[in-house]
Amino acid sequence: MFNWIRKQPLLIASLVTICASWQVQATALSQDISAAEILSIADDYRLEDAASKVVTQVALYQDGELDKTRQYEVYLRPNRESLVLFKSKVEQGQKMLMLGDNYWLVMPKSRRPIRITPMQKLLGDASVGDVSTLTWSQDYTGEIISDQSDITDADSEPTLQLSLQAKTAGASYQSIDLWVERKSGFPVRADLYLTSGKLAKKALFESGEREGQRRVVTMVLLDQIQTDKKTVIDYQEVTPHQLADKYYNPAYLSKNKRVEL
Repeated sequence: MFNWIRKQPLLIASLVTICASWQVQATALSQDISAAEILSIADDYRLEDAASKVVTQVALYQDGELDKTRQYEVYLRPNRESLVLFKSKVEQGQKMLMLGDNYWLVMPKSRRPIRITPMQKLLGDASVGDVSTLTWSQDYTGEIISDQSDITDADSEPTLQLSLQAKTAGASYQSIDLWVERKSGFPVRADLYLTSGKLAKKALFESGEREGQRRVVTMVLLDQIQTDKKTVIDYQEVTPHQLADKYYNPAYLSKNKRVEL
C-alpha cells in the first residue's frame, strides 16, 4: 500500500490558504509593517475566503514536455481542514482528507481510510503539502531579512525577502524563503526546504484577475531534487463554499464511495 503512495502523484493544488480575509493593499506597504502582517496579505492573494471550493488543473512536465494532466476539487474550511476529490478518470473515486496534522487517503476499493504521515504527504510530483496545507500565516513564523526596494532595474519589482520557520508539526516544509512585492505584498517566489535543510522546490506565483481582484492564478513548482520535473497548477475556480461536517469524517468517506458535491 505504501508503494502505491510513493508512486501515485498526489496532485492537488496549493490552494489551501485558510486565513482571515484581508483587504489587499493597492499602495506601498508601510515601513513598520510586521512579517506576520505581510504573510497574511500574501496568503490573501491566494485564497480570500475561509471556507471555499477550489477547482484546479495540474499539468506535469517531464524534460520540458507535457506528461499528464489531472483535475481536482478542494474543499477548505478554517483550522487547516480540507477535503480533496480526485476528478480525473484514472483517479476517479480517490479522496484525501486533512484535519490539522492528521491525513487520510481514501481509495475506492478500500474498506478503511489509509492513515498517512506528514512525511508521506510530501511524496509525489505536486505533494499534498504543496497544495492543501501550505498556509504561511498559520503554519510559519516570519522575519524580514532583506528589503530590495533600491532595485534600479526597470523590469524588476522591488521585493521584500522573508525567512519562514515552521511552527506546526505537520507543516509541509521546515523553512521557506519567500519574496513578496514591496508595494503590495503579492508573493513572487518561494524556496521550499525540507527538515534536512535540503532545497526541495522552487515555487513561482503568476498574477491574474479573479472577480476584478488581483490574485495568484497559477503556481509553477520547479523540482530541485528531480530537476527534470515541473508542475503547473492552475486555479480555475475559487468560490465561497461551506461543506457539511460529515464530509470531514474519514469513516463517512470510506462508507460513501461516491461523493458528488
